[in-house]
Amino acid sequence: MHIMEHSMSQFDCLLFDLDDTLYPSSTGIATACRKNIDEFLVQVFGFSREIVSSLRTEFYKTNGSTLAGLRKLGYEVDADEYHRFVHGKLPYEVIKPDPALRSILMSMPQRKLIFTNSDKTHACKVLKRLGLEDCFEDVICFESLNMAYPFNQQTDECKPSTSPVFIKPSIEAMKRAITIANADPQRTLFFDDNVRNIAGAKEVGLNTVLVGSSVKYEGADYSLENIHNVREAIPEIWKETTKHIGCDKFGFSIDEVNFIEATPIVA
Repeated sequence: MHIMEHSMSQFDCLLFDLDDTLYPSSTGIATACRKNIDEFLVQVFGFSREIVSSLRTEFYKTNGSTLAGLRKLGYEVDADEYHRFVHGKLPYEVIKPDPALRSILMSMPQRKLIFTNSDKTHACKVLKRLGLEDCFEDVICFESLNMAYPFNQQTDECKPSTSPVFIKPSIEAMKRAITIANADPQRTLFFDDNVRNIAGAKEVGLNTVLVGSSVKYEGADYSLENIHNVREAIPEIWKETTKHIGCDKFGFSIDEVNFIEATPIVA
């Protein structure tokens, strides 16, 4: 006697970082971004060219981005202006369509969302270049985490250009993304190329995948050298389980069998 109890994959939501996760760093987009950030620091805030590279690196390490670092130091920075400057002149043409990745994503049965620190305009441009714009339910981005209701409530003393920035790897940003996605962390799989983001995601209970490394870091449940290896590395995404407990060989449950046995036979 056995029960046939059908259950889906252990994951029902997948969150994907964008840059250097869905396409390789070898495109040079990240390098171009860094150059544009350095130029932003020089042209807009008058920092010396001799120090902007190290300043940008320090902002990234301690605050997650240059924008967040500047705001933390008390500088007024318009987020839209910053993103236009940093992303406006990127060589997007180096990002090519990826039909193989599209096929993989479309075969995944779970809800799929982008979770990026970038602005939505940049995210949409990248997804369109990759040919993946219709593979995701939503894009959780800078605007979602910092400007969308209910996260955009400012005090009288706090202007948008000076308010704190919430982005990965901050725990608050992770929690906001989970809220926006309406996801159960224990049934959500998070893909990212940054070990600090992986650590932050793990702290809020997400299952984690480090992309771009074959070495498994602390906090990463899985490691992928390349996003295209996901099917081999994490077959659980596609796997459905069937449990057989407490049904007879005809598929009746225990209660149904007991009811049948107790029912008198009328000749």
